[in-house]
Amino acid sequence: MPEHAWIDRESYPFKSHFLDLQMGKMHYLDEGSGETIVMVHGNPTWSYLYRHLIQQLSPNYRCVAADHIGFGLSDKPTNWDYLPINQAKNLTTLIETLGLKNITLVVQDWGGPIGLSYAIQHPENVKRLVILNTWMWPVDRDWYYIAFSGFTGGPVGRYLIGQHNFFAKSIMAQSYGVKSRLTPAIHQHYLQALATPAERKGCWVFPGQIIGSSAWLAELWAQRKALAGMPKLIVWGMKDIAFRQKELNTWTAAFPDAQVMRLADVGHYVQEEAVSELGPAIDKFMSNQP
Repeated sequence: MPEHAWIDRESYPFKSHFLDLQMGKMHYLDEGSGETIVMVHGNPTWSYLYRHLIQQLSPNYRCVAADHIGFGLSDKPTNWDYLPINQAKNLTTLIETLGLKNITLVVQDWGGPIGLSYAIQHPENVKRLVILNTWMWPVDRDWYYIAFSGFTGGPVGRYLIGQHNFFAKSIMAQSYGVKSRLTPAIHQHYLQALATPAERKGCWVFPGQIIGSSAWLAELWAQRKALAGMPKLIVWGMKDIAFRQKELNTWTAAFPDAQVMRLADVGHYVQEEAVSELGPAIDKFMSNQP
């Protein structure tokens, strides 16, 4: 049986590439040609999340989507720290190794701070931003995130995620605006990518870092003016239980010039739930912001 036989190659027909990093091999996709779009995922997803966007946009653009170490088809070492700041360094290494220039970043969930940290440090190399349900500021005074991070990132969450794949199995399912959109066939691609307890360390480190990485998030937010000159498209699932109207308001207050597209019946995973809206919206945004 071929490796990763659980992947539906009709929906994910892409060639795998790997970048050798100090802590392991990082898997990434590199499809199409033209202006470069770099797509950055969060927890518990991987480049499979961007399969529709890649199929829609790769005829006209170069689409690069990596799996963070610990996710998807990347290595999942047990002796690495999986801190978001270090995942961000890996993304920078990938962009520099591939020599990607004048990129458009698409970010969601933990992909927000991880991807936008690159934009803050290298504003000259980022042309546009597409922001899907995410954040980039400390939430250590917000009871909502304190409770979620404490539970899922604490001993109970660590056990549930490690032993029972709780994040991919349950939290992901609850985060859809319309639950039926997460079909068993789609869900398998997120469950199988974290098939064994030994593979799930990244998945349980991320929730704890919602609070644990507050100092890094504060640093990023303090430098948000570095992003001011970049055209921005915000596409927001209004039924998201993780990032809500409140978080959208923070983005629009910081960047009042951003284009905003609100999707009433979409939850956290915009890339999965808004297939027919998202690709055309990004294509139009890029065409209008040459």
